[in-house]
Parts: sequence; C-alpha cells; structure tokens
Amino acid sequence: MSKSNRLLMLLSKAGEENEIDMADIPGGPKAFEICAKFCYGMIVTLNAYNVVIARCAAEYLEMTEDVDRGNLIFKIEVFLNSSIFRSWKDSIIVLQTTKSVLPWSEDLKIVGSCIDSIASKTSVDPGSITWSYTYNRKLSVPDKIAEEGMNFRDKIDSVPMDWWVEDICELDIDLYKRVMITVKSKGRMDGKVIGEALKTYAVRWLPDSFDESISDALTWSFLLKLLKFAILVGIDDSAREYLVKRISLKLHEASVKDLLIPARPPQNTLYDVELIQCIVGRSLMHGKYNQDVKHEENGDFILGHEHGTLMNIGKLVDGYLAEIAYDPNLTICSFVDLSRSIPVSARPIHDGLYKAIDIYLKEHLSLTKAEKKKICGLMDVKKLTTDASTHAAQNELLPLRVVVQVLFFEQVRAASGVHALNNNARDTSNSTTNTDEEWEKTAADGNKSLMKQMSRTKIKDEDFQTNGELLKKNSKSTKNGAQLLPSRSKRIFDRLWVVGRGHVENRSSETSGSSQSPTGDASPLVHLQDKVGIPSPRERV
Repeated sequence: MSKSNRLLMLLSKAGEENEIDMADIPGGPKAFEICAKFCYGMIVTLNAYNVVIARCAAEYLEMTEDVDRGNLIFKIEVFLNSSIFRSWKDSIIVLQTTKSVLPWSEDLKIVGSCIDSIASKTSVDPGSITWSYTYNRKLSVPDKIAEEGMNFRDKIDSVPMDWWVEDICELDIDLYKRVMITVKSKGRMDGKVIGEALKTYAVRWLPDSFDESISDALTWSFLLKLLKFAILVGIDDSAREYLVKRISLKLHEASVKDLLIPARPPQNTLYDVELIQCIVGRSLMHGKYNQDVKHEENGDFILGHEHGTLMNIGKLVDGYLAEIAYDPNLTICSFVDLSRSIPVSARPIHDGLYKAIDIYLKEHLSLTKAEKKKICGLMDVKKLTTDASTHAAQNELLPLRVVVQVLFFEQVRAASGVHALNNNARDTSNSTTNTDEEWEKTAADGNKSLMKQMSRTKIKDEDFQTNGELLKKNSKSTKNGAQLLPSRSKRIFDRLWVVGRGHVENRSSETSGSSQSPTGDASPLVHLQDKVGIPSPRERV
C-alpha cells in the first residue's frame, strides 16, 4: 500500500474481508507479480518482452511519484527512454507486445513512441548504422562477406537503403500500416524503397508467393498475386481498379498461373474470366499495337519491341484459354469473346489456340454442331504447324469440314514446297501480311501440282473393294499428305474418291484448278471441293 494508491483505496473499502478483486488489471497475473516484487523490494528484471505489461499494470495500480519517490512508473519510463526506444530491434519487439494491452498502451503513448522510434531509424544514413538488422533477400557479394566477417568500416559501407524492411514485416497489419505512414510522412525515404517494403511485407504474409515473387523480374507477377488475394478478402472497387490498371501496363510479363484468379459469386466459373478479359482489353488499349510494324524503304518490314510484347500477350491468352477450357461451367461465348479480344497479329501461329479448342471440345461433349462450328471458326488452319495439323487431322471431335480443310492445306503446302511456313516462326508471322492475291496464287499453284500428282496415282479397283484405302506403294509420291491420313481421314477421302471415279467433268482451271487425269477419271479434289465446300483457289479460305 506504500507504493500503490489503488491498493490503498481498495483495501480501505474492503472492510473486514480484506479481499479485493483486480481481474481487470492489464497484463494479468504476470504483470501483477512484477509490481508486487517491486513493492517488496525484490529484484525485478525488465526487458523488451515484459516492460509494456509492467508499465500498464503500474499505471493501473497508480504507482506514481506522488505515492512514493522513485516509484515503478518513473523507473520504467527511464528504462523505455534510455534503452528500449534507442534500440532498433527492441522498439519493434515492444511495439508487437502493445497489442495485448490495448487501449492502455495506446493511452500511455507507448505505441506512438515505438512507431516514431522505428520510423526515425529507417531514415538514418546507412553509413551511420551500428546496430544489427535482418537482411536475407538477394544477398549481394558484399552482404555475404559482411555475414562471414568484415571490419567495422567495410561492413557499414555495405548497408543497403532497404536494410530495415524485413525486420518490420513481423508487425501486425494495423501497426505496420501506421509505421509506413509515419516513414512516408517524414519525407526522407525514396519511393522505390517504400515500394520494396510494401512488396516484402505482402510476400511475407500472402500464401504461396514468397519464392516466386522475390525477384525484380516478377514484379508484375506479384501484382497479379496481390490482386488475387485482394479479391478474396473483398477489396474495395477503387483499390481493385488501381491494381487492374497497373497490371494491364505490363501484362506481357505475367504467367498463365498468375491469371488464374478464382471467381467470386455470382459467377459460377472456376476463374474470373471477365476480369482477365478486362485486363487484356486495357493492356491492348495502352499499347497502340496497330503501329508496331514499321516498313522500310526497301519494302521489307521489321518487328518492333511492341510487336514482341503483343505476341507475348497472345501466347498468354492462348495458355489461359487452355487452362479455363477444363471448366465445365465456362460458356462458349466467354471462350470465344476472350479469344477474339486480341488482334490477329498477336497470334501468328494457332497451335496454342487449337490446343485450347481441343480441350474445350473434350470437356464439353454436349456441344451442338453449330457450337462446334463457332468455336472452331476461331482457328485458321493455315497457321497450324505440321505437328498440330497432324493432330487435328486425327481429331474425332473436330467437325468434318475442319478436318478436310486441314488436309487440303497441308497437301497444298506440301505440293507447293512451302514447308518453311511450319518451321520458321518469323516466316509464319510474315505470312500473316500476305495479301489475298498471294494466298490465291499459292493455293492455285499448289492445287495444280496436287492434281497432277493425284491424277498420276494408279488405283486398283480390288483395293477399294477390300479395304477402301490407298495403296501403300503409291503413297510415296504424296508422303507428307499420307502422314496426315488417319483412319477417319482416310475414310473421308475413300468415299470422295469412289464418288469421283467414272465421272469426268470438264472444268476451267481458272475456277477449279483441276486437271484431267490420263485415265479419263476426274480428279478427286474437284469432288472434294463440291462435297465439303472447300473454296476454289480464287477464294480465300
């Protein structure tokens, strides 16, 4: 009672029972024990972990200088100002412990003093830092040497500007926010360092993002992860809009995995396709990609940096389509709209798009013929590589017309000797600039060559009657084409060939590109065009 005014008052009111209730003392029994030991003259050990609860309990017990000189409150205040607030790591530890005794720690200005101490030390010249700190991110050679042992002068010279960001990552989000606001308000910290601090804190606490987000090359990948978790916790529209804007500026640096942002109700899809389409649209709007191809005086053209960026976005979208195609709730309209959101020049090769279409067809077997036609209409068979064409020719899920178109153009390319379109990525992208007349000429020349090859092929009637297949010994003349004839495709050509036998039609080479065979039989490709609607060489397919 000689040191606590509150105990004196409580005991004077207790009467004969001599019992008092102090269940509401901040810090609980542990804090009361520290105060009791001090009252009895016992040695009390204070440190960064217990000083806050001891200070709040002493305030609760009213252990002031008015009651006794040199009381506990005075001694703790001296300890805080002379030791705790002068120490970098102790200030952080004390700030962490203040949460358990709110609002006492806030009212006693312990929280504010800790925050001010931490913020002030972050602005100190790195060359003047003499205390220890944590720095495990991307250790440079000087940092590693410092860890192994350096003289004092060399060590402090190697202190980076962002030396402080990892230590404060252990703070609760509310306290961390207050520290960062104070750091920024002092106006002595570079904006890039503040950005690095925010990124490091998010990496520390956002699940499954630390290993993949510590490098500068994946900064925008990190922003997508940040958007993903921001949506999950219900971020407000203004903050979400800001993140979307930042992400759209560097979308080409992201990966497909980053785009897999879970959908929120009322959407019933697995992933937020509408959000990604919005980001893609904004990214293309910022880029002005319609001016990325620059023509030179000699007529040749070069692809600028923006065109490379655009093709990266095209690959990203196709990869994303392949991932979301597994979703049974993904509508065909959403798939088609996202696919069409990028310009033609962003997709010089259609292998990625074909893969996405193939997956969608496998996962949505109930599609109607019209729906299959709609989704396959996204694909240009002229832009498939040989491997993709081979797969497409054997794909039972594709409409018959698409399969025949694949076979037709592979035959045209084989006969015309334009294999470079399949093997050279630059030639493939260059081919997208061909005019309709150039394609017509290529198709016409290839068609004529193909007619001559097919008209010279001798067919035995008994072979068609037994198995309806082309003789293997004659397949060498159309080796590339034969490789593209799986069982289904062979059946297609068998029927069309048989229909064509014995029916001689005189057609102009200008309109059909056909030629009369030596045996008098009409070339099967003429009937192929009639039956499945393959355009003549004068039409752009």
